[in-house]
Formats: sequence, structure tokens, C-alpha cells
Amino acid sequence: MAEVIDALLRCVAVVAVFMVFPLVVGQMEHKAMAHMQSRVGPMKAGGFHGWAQLVADGVKFVQKESIVPTAADRKVFELAPAVALVPYLLAMLAIPLGPFFGQGNLIGQDLDLGLFFVLAAMSVGVLGTLMGGLGSGNKYSYIGGMRVAAQLMSYELPMVLAAASVAMAAGTLSLVGIANEWEPWWLVAQLPGMVVFFVAGLAELQRPPFDAPLADAELVMGPLTEYGGMRFAMFLLAEYAGIVVLAALTTVLYLGGWAGPFSDDIGWLWTLVKVMAVSFLVIWARVAYPRLREDQVNSLAWKVLVPVALAQITLTTVLVVA
Repeated sequence: MAEVIDALLRCVAVVAVFMVFPLVVGQMEHKAMAHMQSRVGPMKAGGFHGWAQLVADGVKFVQKESIVPTAADRKVFELAPAVALVPYLLAMLAIPLGPFFGQGNLIGQDLDLGLFFVLAAMSVGVLGTLMGGLGSGNKYSYIGGMRVAAQLMSYELPMVLAAASVAMAAGTLSLVGIANEWEPWWLVAQLPGMVVFFVAGLAELQRPPFDAPLADAELVMGPLTEYGGMRFAMFLLAEYAGIVVLAALTTVLYLGGWAGPFSDDIGWLWTLVKVMAVSFLVIWARVAYPRLREDQVNSLAWKVLVPVALAQITLTTVLVVA
């Protein structure tokens, strides 16, 4: 009975984090971009700095009607938002936050193949956007869906190779094990792999400068063109949830997870700080860099990131043997 209660509490905690953190990242993106671009935007909702604007936007989405186009594949069209969102919830189950005041590690479930599980879940999340593009019955959505497929195939390889380098160094695929084996010198030895992993993660989430599948100027909104109301809101939530998962995985693999000054009892706090810092980098990249052309997107993956990831694996192999 105690094990069942413990499992339920862990699931409830993960769901709570899943519902809160993407909204925090979304709010941070709105306000950070506004100040970076000198356009402060709505500042009235909720009082200080318009902190409740995201909540107001959520209420607006709830009130909007979700329409299914006549030419759409209805089942695929309606299922796509859930396929885009739910895998990130599952991914969060296997990502550790760290020790919590002597009560053990804050994690939904410590899996022996945790790294493999999270990477697989992230890949499934991208398929939701692909389903939305192919099932909409819209030529612009179809083109956006094909671009999603191209990016998924191109950037999955360097992302997995970069993560495999860390697993080789740690000698385990468990995310808790990787965080426990982390050493400060990895910041230098695994730096090329970290850059590859982060850039490939941006591309898989279709975040700028890798947002060619959306490309509002030429494809209106790509795979999401025909979506509105809560279905569109689910895609937005999936995007921010994906940012949290990418930031958390980068933190565990490359930044030491809960490693930090003072007692390990507040390790969970260090993890959250690092996750928010990496999330800010994702937002900053959106403001700082222009969108890449579709040919540039694929060239970067195959001509730059894959060779760098292979070189990183070679370096890690030498260091592990030595």
C-alpha cells in the first residue's frame, strides 16, 4: 500500500510540474522578448508586469471554437495535439530534480534506460506536429509537415550521438546515474557535444532559428495553420513543455544536475535554476538569430553537427580508455 501511495504522489508531483513550468517558461518568453525588442506588450493583467497575461490568453483560447476543416482527416487532425503534448509529460517522469531534504531523489521513476526513454518520448512529441500538418488538408500545412519530417530525420542523429557520448563517460543510461557520475571537467570535455545537443534540441522543437516548418511569412503557421481554440493552445503548451524537457535533460547530462554549493538537500533548487537558465538561452536564440532557410537547416545537421558529434564520441572514448 505504501508503494502505491508513493507512486501516486510521484505522478501527481510530475503532473503539477508539467502544468506549471511550461507556463512559467511561456511567461518568461513573453516578457524577455518584449524587453529585448523594446516592446513591453500588455502590462495590466494581474497587476505587476502583467504577470497574468498568459492566464488571460488561456481563458481566451478556452472561449474560441475549434473547427475541423472539411478536407481534413478528422481522426488524425483531432489526435495530433494530444500526440504532441503527452510524450513530454512521460519524459518528465524519468528526469530527476535531485535530493529533497533527505527524502530521496525527486523523480517520477528512476529508469535504467532513462536517457533512452526521454529521447524516444521527445521524438514522439515531434510526430504530433507532423500529424497536424499531414491531417489538415491544407497545402501550406502539408509543406510544413514535410519540413518537420525532414528536421526530425536530420537532427535526431546528432542529438542521440551527443547524448551517447555522455552515457559512455558515465557508464550508464540512468539519468540519476549520469548526474551522480558527473565531474566538473565534463564542462570542457563534453562542451562540443553539449552545443550539438542543444542546437539539435532547438531544431527538433522547431524553435527559431529552426522554425522553417512554421515560417509564418511563407506558410502562415505551417502544420498549425488550421488549428484554433484549445487544440492550438495544446500545441503551444507542448512547445513550452518541450523547452522544459530539453533544458532539464541538458542540465542533467552536461551541467551536473543538482551539483552545486552547500548541502545536497537543496540540489533540487540548483536543478531548477539551471533549467530556467537553459530555457532563457532558448528564448534568447529566438530573438537573436534569423530563421534559417530549409537547405541551410539540413546542411547544418549533416555537414556540421554530425561530424562534431562523432568527434565528441571519439574524444570520450579516448578519455574513458585512458
